[in-house]
Amino acid sequence: MALLEVDGLTRRYGGITAVNQVTMRVEAGEIRAVIGPNGAGKTSLFHLLTGVIRPSEGHIRFDGKPLTGLSAYRICQSGLSRTFQLTSLFPAMTARENARLSAQARLRRPWQPYGGGKLFAEAARRGDEALERLGLTGVADRPAGLLSHGDQRLLEVAMALAQHPRVLLLDEPTQGLSVEETHSAVETLSSLFAGGGLTVLLVEHDMDVVFRLAGRIMVMHRGSVIADDVPAVVKADAAVQAAYLGGYA
Repeated sequence: MALLEVDGLTRRYGGITAVNQVTMRVEAGEIRAVIGPNGAGKTSLFHLLTGVIRPSEGHIRFDGKPLTGLSAYRICQSGLSRTFQLTSLFPAMTARENARLSAQARLRRPWQPYGGGKLFAEAARRGDEALERLGLTGVADRPAGLLSHGDQRLLEVAMALAQHPRVLLLDEPTQGLSVEETHSAVETLSSLFAGGGLTVLLVEHDMDVVFRLAGRIMVMHRGSVIADDVPAVVKADAAVQAAYLGGYA
């Protein structure tokens, strides 16, 4: 049984179908990229998987349990964490405080609204561990709003990682980065993924990044999946080239 199972997932907005009958199986430990032109439905797919929006049709199962219709909070608690296309941080708080707060949100219990001393210490440990894995220990005590854009993007990944997710969803982690920042971010992410223990869905426009990081690529076009295979097969697919890659191969 796959870790994440999606069957016939569809989202309509009036007469517009943003996500159309998407079916996929994501195995534990898989690093899968989701690519496609603007408006293909990639971010909408992430919103559906994480409960930001609800599907018009279809079902989502995680580790054999249904996720369809659950709130974003409950889905995060179950083990799916994500970053967003637009940087979303607490700019006045330090990088360390951002990471700890993210971990603390996953560790909260209804009868312990402030977590208690043990949970607070565990959240701090998880946050520091995530910062170290993303190479951010040296800027941990700087306000997040004063970090470089590249470090802010990595901090978002660290915040998601601090929640100890079983599935990590990264939405455009290199968006807005310079060539040098992109190279550095890819090296950091490659090292993170190589460490094992993570299942990753990655939305990304930069094809060099995609082919460097992903072991499998799913291509969306106009809300539908037009290819889902290993990078070499997807790269050579004529339909993919026509829809998105523009002759990249």
